Formats: sequence, structure tokens, C-alpha cells
Amino acid sequence: MVRWFRILAGALRSTIRTHRELALENLALRQQVAVWKARQPRPQLTATDRIFWVVLSRLWKNWRSSLEVVRPETVVRWHRHGFRRYWAWRSRGRQGRPAIGYGTSDSDSADKHRQSSVGCTEDPQGAADAGPDGLGGAFLENHARDLIALDFFTVPPATFRVLFVLVVLSHARRRLVHFNVTEHPTAKWTARQLLDACAGGGEPRYLIRDRDQVYGERFARQARMLDLWEVVIVLRSPWQNAYAERVIGSIRRMP
Repeated sequence: MVRWFRILAGALRSTIRTHRELALENLALRQQVAVWKARQPRPQLTATDRIFWVVLSRLWKNWRSSLEVVRPETVVRWHRHGFRRYWAWRSRGRQGRPAIGYGTSDSDSADKHRQSSVGCTEDPQGAADAGPDGLGGAFLENHARDLIALDFFTVPPATFRVLFVLVVLSHARRRLVHFNVTEHPTAKWTARQLLDACAGGGEPRYLIRDRDQVYGERFARQARMLDLWEVVIVLRSPWQNAYAERVIGSIRRMP
């Protein structure tokens, strides 16, 4: 009885669907019927079948409702596996990023000096907690209302390109104030996103970011125009931008 109720509900729902959605659902069902017919009693999906579902999952947001031969988590795993293999192939023969020397560059020294300056001039107690290697808890607590943080993370689409997502977070309420996606992040594009993030209201005074090279002179100039003091975290210390990292983690875990 329950099975027939679901069939009837699906038929009624199809009367209000778009032609594109019906066509995609019909394609998904036909592919699964073909799998069952050709591989009875137990279906064995080929690489082509896996590619079909990975692509369909990116073209149709309701693809899970018509999937019967495997679990949706399996399709997501196929996509991730294909992404890793594709970029392993693209990266063959490369040695990775150049090694970072033991010495500290002038820009790193200036960034560390700016971090210490924030604590010394604005919050003496925070300066005592911060030290030379990080952002002190007292500084983050005392200036939470004036802090925004931003960070990038990557998203692999079905075509195995890499999309870069920028998120801007307000520390006061852990609220996402701005985000955008691009395939080619630049300092100019990132500076524009910072302007859009600050145009929505509020007057942040400090900006927490990492040392990614995309934050170039154009970005720094935009921050100065907005009267924002850049607080740069220490190299390989993502926990110093913990709120932004946690938001990114939550986005990645979304189904």
C-alpha cells in the first residue's frame, strides 16, 4: 500500500515539474532499467555508469529521488575518487610548491610586526596573550564586534575543474556576510569581494586572513581604503582563523 501511495504521489508531482526535470528523471530511470536488464540478477555498474551518475548529480538537484541501484553516498564517493585521479594525472611529474627557506622574508616580518602592533596599540592585555606566534584569545574576545575573517576553499564540479569559493565571516555572531565563486581568483577580484562584504552594513576594523598570494597589493590597498587593519595569521596555522575554518568545514559536510 505504501509503495502504491508513493507511485501516486510521484505521478501527481510530475504534473507540476518542468520539461527539463521530467526529461532528466526519465533519463535516470531508463539508465537504471538498462542496468538491471543487462546484469541480472545482480547489477554491476561500469565506469560509464559511474560517470553518468556523477554528471547527472551536477545537472539535476533532485537526482537522489530517482536513484535505486546504489546509495547517493556512493555517487558522491565516485565523484571524489574521480577528482583525485584526474588531478593526480594532471600533476604527474611535478614537484609541488617550491620549498620555503628557514629564513623569514621581509613581508613576513612586516606581517608579524603588524600583528604585534594591533595588540600593543589597541589591547595591551591581548598583546600579552598573543606573543610573536599567533592571535591571542583576549584580542579576539575584546574585538569580536570589530572583526571579520575571510578564507578560500575549493569545490570540484563534475567537469573536474577547480572552483574557488571565498567566504567572509563576521566574528560578532559567526554570521556569513558574503561569499562568491570564481575559477580564477585574483587580487583585483578578491578586493572587489571585500568591498561588497563591507557594503552590507557594519563598520569592521580588523580583517583576519592567511598568507595566500592572492591577497596582493590591490587587496591591501582596498583594505586601507575601507579603514581595515589586516591581521595576518602565522604560516601553517589555520587554527588562528578558526571561525572561518569551521564554517568551511560545515559547508563541506552539507549533503
